[in-house]
Amino acid sequence: MHNVAYKLAAIAALALSFAGTASAQTSWNATHPRRAEVNHRLANQDRRIHQEVREGEMSHAEAARLHRDDHQIRQEERDMASQNGSHITRREDYALNQQENRASRQIGQ
Repeated sequence: MHNVAYKLAAIAALALSFAGTASAQTSWNATHPRRAEVNHRLANQDRRIHQEVREGEMSHAEAARLHRDDHQIRQEERDMASQNGSHITRREDYALNQQENRASRQIGQ
């Protein structure tokens, strides 16, 4: 009887590990509120950069540099989210917003 209980416990643990793996693979949520905020700001900055170039207020080289900065912020957001089940923490959100604020201030100068 003891052996049967042990086998059932092992099967249950194995089933739970598979369920955890499946949910981890399908839980990527790019629309989490903090992620959505960061990505919305990056998209807005992208539009602003393009507008500045169209209006002749920013060179293509400066635009390329700002796009690289935004790309680095976006990659950092993705890296952070990949470590937290597709979410970013409030602290990470704050850090990303500070980086976005610095990049935003360079647009329209």
